[in-house]
Amino acid sequence: MKLAILSATMGAACAFAPSSSIVAPSSLRMSENEVSEVEAPLAVVEEQEIVTEAAAPAVVALNGWVPDASLPLYGLPGATAPFGFFDPLGFSKGLELTGAKRMREAEIMHGRVAMMATIGYLIGESTPTMTYGMNVHHTIANNQLAEIPGTILFPFFLAINITEALRASLGWVEPGLGPLFTLRESYYPGDIRFDPFGLRPKDAKEYENMQNKELNNGRLAMIAAAGMCVQEQINGKGILENLGF
Repeated sequence: MKLAILSATMGAACAFAPSSSIVAPSSLRMSENEVSEVEAPLAVVEEQEIVTEAAAPAVVALNGWVPDASLPLYGLPGATAPFGFFDPLGFSKGLELTGAKRMREAEIMHGRVAMMATIGYLIGESTPTMTYGMNVHHTIANNQLAEIPGTILFPFFLAINITEALRASLGWVEPGLGPLFTLRESYYPGDIRFDPFGLRPKDAKEYENMQNKELNNGRLAMIAAAGMCVQEQINGKGILENLGF
């Protein structure tokens, strides 16, 4: 009798007690939902990062130079001692990459022309040239252009036009295919691939060093050519004659 009463009491108590077999799956489902809610945003963030990395354009180094917006003129060579980056009038301030490349292209090309001009002043005034029948002509260089016959001037200007057309096709975006006065993305300012003597260094640091030398010599030549022109206009004497030679 006592055993029957005890069994009935335990059965009634168990009927009102929470079942572990029911609670466990419920709590398990709650934890799984919480984990899935946490993992879902993480998965979205990771997907966004992957898309961003895939969309970011790869920066291609040109002759070892990688554009850096935090540096003056995007880190192009030319900032050397003792002046460093010298731009007192702020021409390069606020330039975009295309503008910086175009400015450097103009500087290096004008420097090359000026280097040839300084040599031309000296040679044209003091050595035999075919322009004057291989005789030394003592007319100052400023006045020689007007004396050169058209048979010599025409091939000279034709050669200039051809070389400029080749340079433009190599480095500049064609009109109608992009903004005007824009250099190609793959073009390094001044690199027209003309190196008949094989002087171009293969190492990026050595190439930068050669660029600095060319830029500095070109800057000096631009000042020198301007000085020669002004001096001859003032006193009418040739460069070497003015120096006493």
